[in-house]
Amino acid sequence: MSNLLPTLSINAPPFVGPSPTSPAAAVTAQSTKDQKMASAEQLVLDLCDPELRESALLDLSKKREIFQDLAPLLWNSFGTIAALLQEIVSIYPALSPPTLTPGASNRVCNALALLQCVASHSETRILFLNAHIPLYLYPFLNTTSKTRPFEYLRLTSLGVIGALVKVDDPEVISFLLQTEIIPLCLRTMEMGSELSKTVATFIVQKILLDDVGLRYICATAERFFAVGTVLANMVVLLAEQPSTRLLKHIIRCYLRLSENPRACEALQNCIPEMLKDGTFNNCLRDDVATRRWLQQLLHNISGGSLVSTLQPTGFEHMLGS
Repeated sequence: MSNLLPTLSINAPPFVGPSPTSPAAAVTAQSTKDQKMASAEQLVLDLCDPELRESALLDLSKKREIFQDLAPLLWNSFGTIAALLQEIVSIYPALSPPTLTPGASNRVCNALALLQCVASHSETRILFLNAHIPLYLYPFLNTTSKTRPFEYLRLTSLGVIGALVKVDDPEVISFLLQTEIIPLCLRTMEMGSELSKTVATFIVQKILLDDVGLRYICATAERFFAVGTVLANMVVLLAEQPSTRLLKHIIRCYLRLSENPRACEALQNCIPEMLKDGTFNNCLRDDVATRRWLQQLLHNISGGSLVSTLQPTGFEHMLGS
């Protein structure tokens, strides 16, 4: 026996787990996947139990990235979407007057994170839209309190809308235009945190990049002026507190507006001087794409001889030109 251990330790080959491509590895991977799915299914079932819901919301929102096909599971499980909507409407009374607590905000934001998962998934996105579920979030975007619970609520709600527009889908843009999302985004762009402003501006940008969205915003002086004024005010604030990621989306919005002849002519009179005089050169030093967008924007609006031949835009009385 005295020679047994040395023999084993010297001559025996080291233990090596199954190869990633071996049948044993495939079985292990499938077993792990099945365990995760079983865990997700149990947590989804827990959402329908008022006693277990808060804990299930927290666990699912934290682990939603590791649960494959969580969105279809949430959508197709009996009573689950209703439970999430119940969480949302339950805090409506705390919106006005603003009495939302941090705990209540965290809980509903966990529910919103799961709805964002549904909004992001290719199988559930249009079903989510056809059920008009985004409308349940609009009251949150209409709030004005700058306290942390409300800011977190607005940011998470914008994340759901952002997930919808991230994939270029005319049906999504049409829904958002019909339900007046733009004024709600403009409100956040005016008074939200830097991150909320960035997400709201991204949503407006994605709407503008759609041809129907661009025509919608440029169809009347009032709509164009509303968007242009908010963008200009944001540029002024960014000169004092620069944010490259926010400025990037603002410039992209301006560039897209300049591709509409009527809006391009109007922008000659209302684009902030700070975008022309090099104020943001340092801020954009390392962002080649945004610098190129800004150069193209300034080129577009400098074509005076071209735009002067266009018919009157109808914007002039709004812009004081």
